Amino acid sequence: MARSVPKPKPVSLALQGGGAHGAFTWGVLDRLSECETLDIRAMTATSAGAMNAVAYITGLERGGPAGAREALESFWREISRRGAPLDALMPTSAASSMFQNHPFKAWTPHNFAAAMTSFLSPYDLNPFDINPLRETVESQIDFDAVHASSLRLFVAATNVETGKVRIFEDGEVSLDAVLASACLPHTFKAVEIDGVPYWDGGYLGNPSLFPLFYSDAPRDVVLITLNPIERPGTPRTAGEIQDRLNEITFNASLLGELRAIAFVQKLLNQNLLAKTVRSNYRKVNIHAIRGGESLRTLRLESKYDTSWSFLTGLRDKGRAYAEEWLETCEPKVGKQSSLDIHQDFLND
Repeated sequence: MARSVPKPKPVSLALQGGGAHGAFTWGVLDRLSECETLDIRAMTATSAGAMNAVAYITGLERGGPAGAREALESFWREISRRGAPLDALMPTSAASSMFQNHPFKAWTPHNFAAAMTSFLSPYDLNPFDINPLRETVESQIDFDAVHASSLRLFVAATNVETGKVRIFEDGEVSLDAVLASACLPHTFKAVEIDGVPYWDGGYLGNPSLFPLFYSDAPRDVVLITLNPIERPGTPRTAGEIQDRLNEITFNASLLGELRAIAFVQKLLNQNLLAKTVRSNYRKVNIHAIRGGESLRTLRLESKYDTSWSFLTGLRDKGRAYAEEWLETCEPKVGKQSSLDIHQDFLND
């Protein structure tokens, strides 16, 4: 008798933001889309993670997994084309070498721009709100296809006025919602949606996990992280201090949610909740493809590096990390977590 083929295991993905480092997530999605043992049914995403998500879904609706891979590559090519017009004249390696050996290397273009934005806002520097990212997303993403997809999507942004996270769900995910999720306040004007201003979702949800637990999303959650949690040593230069502050800031909300998840799971495992309360919670399995560990050596300014060689290098790293995860952790999906939240994320 022919052996029956097991059904793909349903999973939810949680995609962290990180500027150009999101190309690592491109590589992860590229590899996972080839995997026939997993069924991606939901995504929660922030900033670059949100852009990867809508590009993936756009392609998926048009041409299945192969279409998703094509759409992701097309999106990142457009990011590179609009963001690195001088790449052909000065490859990233040459530019990095030049600045690394320059006696005034602290004053790279990125650091000069950062200094400018410390006393001038986007409202001063960019009064006409010119945003190449808007043109890129608008040209590459089919939001009608995103809305038609059965894959659940949650995109986080920060409400500037209330200081609370706003989750745009499924049909609410628009061009403005995605741009709001990636709106760094020192770089872009706040994105207004229905009269409400929004900034980058990474301040309050990078990514937000709670939407997965209050919906019908699969209980196996695969985190794809871009920011390293730990970094040995004390930062001493202004750039190093700023880099580490950014990492801590954009990891804080995720660590808070993971701490809450670990606490609830402990209560469930030890039967410490009353039956009437237990019905409001469910056990979840947490997995992670931790790109932050691979990207630890990269400086903050590399999040603005849109050269094609840099982006494809990150893509290849993402594919390699996804391949390793599939070999070592995928068998646990549907059965148990493949990581210990306290040991891997929360222990001091």
